Amino acid sequence: MKKPVFYTNPMSRGRITRWMLEETGLDYDTVVLDYETSMKADEYLAINPMGKVPAIVHNDHVVTENSAIILYLADLVPEKKLAPAPGSLLRGDYYRWIAFLSGPFEAFMTAKTAGALAKPTAAGYGNEADLFNTLDSALGKGMFLAGDHFTAADLYMAAYLGFYQRFKLLPDKPLYSDYVAFHMSRPACNAAQAKDNALMPQT
Repeated sequence: MKKPVFYTNPMSRGRITRWMLEETGLDYDTVVLDYETSMKADEYLAINPMGKVPAIVHNDHVVTENSAIILYLADLVPEKKLAPAPGSLLRGDYYRWIAFLSGPFEAFMTAKTAGALAKPTAAGYGNEADLFNTLDSALGKGMFLAGDHFTAADLYMAAYLGFYQRFKLLPDKPLYSDYVAFHMSRPACNAAQAKDNALMPQT
């Protein structure tokens, strides 16, 4: 089996994939791309026509989009228990919250930041109150979204909340900050951040 090749930029959502790769313990290669140059070059567009990162190439197969990448990587290492077992009822919770984050939550946060919210009946995210009530209902059940231990769903949730907290785009709630702090203290997260921080442009 070939090593995954990870295409990223340290100032991108590729940090989520990096964290996931560190959680898997898999050996992987990193290719750092620059915005507007190598990210838009023909060589990379042949991998991801969107010209965006992250992407991984594994055994000559391309996977893009963080949600798809973390699902794919979790299933490569079942012994790590980063996903509930196939057929488990917890698998539904796991899929639910990853889809919620990559769909309604991300769409809402992007629209709100841009100042262009759609009408609730026209948008998959509905209205702000319902979206945050849904988020609170998930986190209010404890520190784990799918069972009694850490999974890729927790990684994805903590990464997203941590990002939006850092830019003060989320309500200031202990429910969010405690969850983020708990999961982002993991050794794999620290290792991933150290690797990405080392790639940041020096000023």
